[in-house]
Amino acid sequence: MENQNPTLQTKPGKYAWFVVIVLFIVAAINILDRTMITTMRLSIKESIPMTEAQFGLLSSVFLWVYGFMNPIAGFLADKFSRVKVIIISMLVWSVTTLLTAKVTTFNQLLITRVVMGLSEACYLPAALALIMDYHKGPTQSRATGLHMCGMQLGGSLGFLGGYMAMNHEWNYGFKIFGIIGIAYTIFALCVLREAHNAPVGAVAVEEEPEDKEPFSFWEAFKHLFTNKAFVMLAIFWGVVGILGQIEAAWLPTFYQEQFGITQSKAGFFATACLNPAQMVGLLLGGTLADVWSKKNRYARILIPIIGVCIAAPAVFFASYTTILWVAVGFFMVYGMTRMFVDTNLMPIIVASVDKRYRATGYGLMNMFTTVLGGLGVLITGMLRDSQIELRAIFQIVSISLLASVIFLILIKRIVEKKDKEAAASNNNQ
Repeated sequence: MENQNPTLQTKPGKYAWFVVIVLFIVAAINILDRTMITTMRLSIKESIPMTEAQFGLLSSVFLWVYGFMNPIAGFLADKFSRVKVIIISMLVWSVTTLLTAKVTTFNQLLITRVVMGLSEACYLPAALALIMDYHKGPTQSRATGLHMCGMQLGGSLGFLGGYMAMNHEWNYGFKIFGIIGIAYTIFALCVLREAHNAPVGAVAVEEEPEDKEPFSFWEAFKHLFTNKAFVMLAIFWGVVGILGQIEAAWLPTFYQEQFGITQSKAGFFATACLNPAQMVGLLLGGTLADVWSKKNRYARILIPIIGVCIAAPAVFFASYTTILWVAVGFFMVYGMTRMFVDTNLMPIIVASVDKRYRATGYGLMNMFTTVLGGLGVLITGMLRDSQIELRAIFQIVSISLLASVIFLILIKRIVEKKDKEAAASNNNQ
């Protein structure tokens, strides 16, 4: 794994953290712009006639396009300038958000969701790869976790779209946040730099010079899928995504049916209680991994293992109990400890694959978790139609998540073997 050279332990400068803060806000806008449409269903349907299925299609189309675009987006970030990909991505989705306020038909609205999916997909792989360019040593996980907190914040603020639609016109939120996004894109363009153009002292010293040889998407794809550690990580992340998407889509319904509470209370427990726990988990998991990595170079793999070993049983017991607050508490524990995976995923990719393919690798990971998660949500609905309770579905998926830890253990062994071979090679020179 990394940290074999003392130079890699050099702390990044203030500008490296400034980059994370700038991207934190971009991430919040990214998630807010994509999710606020789900909070204004009635307002949109009053202005643009559509069926319930068509309204659902607006989210489904976004996820499909977003998922399949991610590997291409990652390749673009690896092949070209990460900063340019981030800026162009944000500009396009912000302009699209603003133009959404002008649509008058369902087909026009559907087109904006397609463009949103294409443009927003380009952001995350490039942003995380840029953060890794700046944070090469003992701050990788914390920097990743802080950035991910921006995404959680954006999701928490999604209600603003519905609030504005109730108090103004349905498209008011799209106007406001579209303009904010365009303005912030201009700011980001002025302050973001590639790591190799950063101020002196902003970036830790590289152990090896960056390989700038040109490569194709096929070369990146071939490298990643002949890498055992990457394939195992993709399978693991897919399982994590299945539970994550099922929880996001069905947790309010579970609370409502299991405990006989109102829709508004169920929504509160599923979001207002869970999101803060997830933000704590991102920061805690990142901090624990970075601190432990100073003594154990495999900490960024071990912390996710510990997190999943706590998160999976928490979901099982939450779905088993008949006491509301016990269930809410267990799901908060799940939300917190599951984020130990998210905050360390990109650092694990950094440790496992060629540095030229980091963003492509994350893009493929994002595609797997989006596509498999979407299938999980669909299959859950089909199982419910077959009269299978959500509590049973949560229990089955939680057991699968716990079993998937074996893939992280195998990844750790592969990375350990890789490090031993590298050490032996250096000793023979």
